[in-house]
Amino acid sequence: MSLTFASAQSGPSIPLHVVDSDRFEAWRDAQTQAARTYLIATGFKPTIGKSILIPDASGAPVMAVSGFGTPHTRARGRFALAATAASLPAGTYSLVGGLPAGDLETEALGWLLAQYAFDRYAKASGATAQLICPPGVDAAKVEAMAAGEALTRDLINTPASDMGPQELEDAARALALNYGAICTVTKGAALIEQNFPMIHAVGRAAAEHRAPRLIDMRWGSDGPTLTLVGKGVCFDTGGLNLKPGGSMALMKKDMGGSATVLGLAHMIMALNLPLQLRVLIPAVENAVSGDSFRPGDILTARNGLTVEINNTDAEGRLVLADALAFGSEENPDMILSMATLTGAARVAVGPDLSPYYTDDIGFVSALETAATAVSDPVWRMPFWEPYEKMIEPGIADLDNAPAGGFAGSITAALFLRRFAKDQRYAHFDIYGWNPTPSPARPKGGVGMGARAILAALPEVLSL
Repeated sequence: MSLTFASAQSGPSIPLHVVDSDRFEAWRDAQTQAARTYLIATGFKPTIGKSILIPDASGAPVMAVSGFGTPHTRARGRFALAATAASLPAGTYSLVGGLPAGDLETEALGWLLAQYAFDRYAKASGATAQLICPPGVDAAKVEAMAAGEALTRDLINTPASDMGPQELEDAARALALNYGAICTVTKGAALIEQNFPMIHAVGRAAAEHRAPRLIDMRWGSDGPTLTLVGKGVCFDTGGLNLKPGGSMALMKKDMGGSATVLGLAHMIMALNLPLQLRVLIPAVENAVSGDSFRPGDILTARNGLTVEINNTDAEGRLVLADALAFGSEENPDMILSMATLTGAARVAVGPDLSPYYTDDIGFVSALETAATAVSDPVWRMPFWEPYEKMIEPGIADLDNAPAGGFAGSITAALFLRRFAKDQRYAHFDIYGWNPTPSPARPKGGVGMGARAILAALPEVLSL
């Protein structure tokens, strides 16, 4: 699916006026008598999502008007203009004013994302109204962000029957091929030979054609080094600690971390950012068979730490641990992990916010400024040192599922930090799913945090 702006050379477009509630009457009174009369007669109100076409004497549209609501209503959501994209009929539109300059890029992106629909298995369509890129907006940048987000959504929305470890590898290879990146894969028994024991342990129960693997993609030869690590659990049954049916229903999205880092990688490479990018994805299926890893097992990770398995349904941190240890061996300038890791994070902040952990104050400052600017909200969570003892079971160095049920997202983050030792590191415990449709964000898979990271990278890495 191509989410792109309409060409200004493709023919005439309909002027689109964006008007908020505070200035609507003054704006209306400044229009032609015919337009004023039409707006009054139809009772148009400039609320978010409301739009109207104003015709000439022949009935052809001469302008479109989009409601932009109030600062209060805009603060309660994102992508206000995208609601207009969904309400306007098919056609080509050009903005002629009304949007603050600081909102142009984000609202233009929202318009493109409103065109997204997941149509692999049934006919579906998003908004059909096309927008000419507004003056002052970098079309290539916005289109790259839209394409990266669409990739993330497609990967998450695809069911595990068609998105297992092999298909996730195929997606990474296709992305690498498109941008001249190098992609290597360590698979099956080779994981043991090359010292990725926990990735192998989690995925070894799956069918042979869904064997566990570590995907390693590299791009760029100059500039600071950035390593992205994404959880690629393509389906999570819970293993021998089997999930109940209701908790298993959305587990196709348990590879949302890998989908998000691939979407972010797409943005970075499409924009040709001056950095050296590495993407590591441990891709597994946490299945049940006679070869499943078991509660009570003790595994030895790549970096030599031993881990007691107290719940096989806490598998994501295990595969991430080996990948983080591997990525840290090169001492990159920044290492980020993204994962649909804990239900505790969702209980804490809900599905809209991207909780993240870091000790790097510079990263915090850059990320939170960027997140606000691009409407990709994040929320910092604490690496709370007193909880370290909760992940130390005594019989092994670490516990993958501390008892008690408290601070589940924090203890998972502390666990992961042990494998990114002495690194500039941040971890994102994302949800990867939009449960309620909203402008530019249909129900289903969704990227979280990627655009905020993208916007923060120039400051974080001094690009």
